Amino acid sequence: MTASLNAPTTTPSTVLITGCSSGFGLETARLFLARGWHVVATLRQMRDDLLPASERLRLLPLDATDPDSIRACVAEAGPIDALVNNAGIGLLAPLEGMTMDQARELFETNTLGTLAMTQAVLPQFRQRGRGVVVNVSSSVTLKPLPLLSVYTASKAAVNAFTESVALELAPLGVRLHLVLPGRAPATAFGDNARRRMAPESHPAYAAFQAEVFAGLRDTQTPVTEVADVAEAVWRAVTDPGAPLRLPAGADAVALAGAPVSAPPSA
Repeated sequence: MTASLNAPTTTPSTVLITGCSSGFGLETARLFLARGWHVVATLRQMRDDLLPASERLRLLPLDATDPDSIRACVAEAGPIDALVNNAGIGLLAPLEGMTMDQARELFETNTLGTLAMTQAVLPQFRQRGRGVVVNVSSSVTLKPLPLLSVYTASKAAVNAFTESVALELAPLGVRLHLVLPGRAPATAFGDNARRRMAPESHPAYAAFQAEVFAGLRDTQTPVTEVADVAEAVWRAVTDPGAPLRLPAGADAVALAGAPVSAPPSA
C-alpha cells in the first residue's frame, strides 16, 4: 500500500528515518515497511538484526552531529519522499548540575542535527515540488517539567524552527510537521537520559531528583506507546491535511488540550 503525499506518485514512496536503533524510530520503520514503503533506516551504530529483512529496506550509518556523515547518508539514500527526524538524546539534571558540554551535546543532536538533516534534503524536495519533513519533538514543550530545562529548550527550538520554515516551504510544495510524543516508559530513552546525567550532579537537588524519579515510575498515569508515535508520523507523512502539530500518546493528547499552567510562586 502506498499512500499519497503532496502529489501522486507511480512508484512506492521512500522515507528516510533517523534514530532507528530503538524506540520511536525503530517502530516507525517497522510500520512504514509493513505498509509497503521503501525505508532508509539510519543508525549511529550499525546493526542488521533490528528490522525484518526486506528488499524495500536499507540501513545506513548516520551521525546527525557530523556534516560529513549527513552528506554521505543523504547521497547514499538517493531520492526520498519524506524525512523523519527522530534521532535525539535526553538528559535529566538540574541546570546547576549540568555542564555546558552536556548542554551543547543536547542542542547539537536534538536541534542542530534536525536542522542540518532538513536542510540537506530540501534541494531534492524543492526541485520536485513535493516532500514531507516530520520532526519528532516532545510533549515536554507543552508543560514545563523539572530536571529537563535544557532538553526542553532544545526541543522547543525544534518546534519554533519547524513552524517558521513550514511557512517558507509551503509555496514550494514541501510540508513540515511536528510529532510530540508523551512519556514512553517502554523505550530506552529515559534510561539513556539518566545515564547521561553527571554522577555527582548537584547535592543540593538530590532529594528533589529522587522525588522526580519516583514520579516517573508512576504506573497510574497515562503514557505513550511507541505505536502511538509511529501512527502519528504515518499520518503526518501520508495525510496532506494533517495539522502541523500532532501530539502522540494519551498523555500528550491530554497536555495538548490543557491550559498552560502559571509558574510556581516563590
